[in-house]
Amino acid sequence: MPQTARIKLSGINLQQLEGVCNQIGEIASKTGASLKGPIPLPTKKLLVPVRKTPCGAGTATWDHWEMRVHKRLIDVEANDRALKQLMRIQIPDGVNIEIRLKT
Repeated sequence: MPQTARIKLSGINLQQLEGVCNQIGEIASKTGASLKGPIPLPTKKLLVPVRKTPCGAGTATWDHWEMRVHKRLIDVEANDRALKQLMRIQIPDGVNIEIRLKT
């Protein structure tokens, strides 16, 4: 039974995240490794309510700021050629990547 590499990607910029997913797909097709994904996981919404006036005087008006964290999950067959090329991908600053080998 071949090993698989489970890749978890997360980031706040959806275009950068999809770009990394496309690069991983291209590597899998070039090396002939089997690919499952990218599987979109639920988006985490971080909400922060903030008072508009800094001094606290006046009416209680609030601004609501939100940051969305998008996540993707990809399973790739873990052969040597594919993993070497995966390690060379240029990952943008806003994207976090985690690679785990599983049997």
